[in-house]
Amino acid sequence: MKKLIGLKKVKAAVFISGTGSNLKNLIKFSKTKKSPITINLIVSNTNKAKGLKYAVSNGIEKKIINFKYKSTAEKKIFSIIEKNNIKFICLAGFMKILSGNFIKRFDGKIINIHPSLLPKYKGLNTHVKAIKNKDKFSGCTVHFVNKKLDSGKIIMQKKVKILKNESPLSLAKKILKQEHKLYPKAIMKVFN
Repeated sequence: MKKLIGLKKVKAAVFISGTGSNLKNLIKFSKTKKSPITINLIVSNTNKAKGLKYAVSNGIEKKIINFKYKSTAEKKIFSIIEKNNIKFICLAGFMKILSGNFIKRFDGKIINIHPSLLPKYKGLNTHVKAIKNKDKFSGCTVHFVNKKLDSGKIIMQKKVKILKNESPLSLAKKILKQEHKLYPKAIMKVFN
């Protein structure tokens, strides 16, 4: 990643599918002096993603890409990314799996935040699984994206204690707070 750093910030895209709380947080972080990135593009697989409002309110270009045909969708994303000179991608609640080809073309420049302590509980329903298995801790992980789901090299993790009467919702809220702290720190780590 060091090669990407000059005096200028690296242009980044954030991919979302939902409420965009991590996106909102990353936009705020990107506007700080210490941030190595600027967010120049927001990509969503659905126009129902509430997080798209942050694109509008921050004057960031947004693209909604239909993923019905993955290879067509990814070709569109590639051309948008090239046109915008994007060099780094942050997945933030993006509910589509990118192809091996896409990941290879962006090798080592796509990161994701996941709401569990990977390698535990890849995929969906992480909070339900952690509580069902009577885990004492859960948390969140920022990792590089590779061809296998939620299996890339871990950049950083943050542990969260699971309380006795914890519900999946209360655990999700606690972990999300930690995600907002962890994601910017992990980006700093990638670029340092």
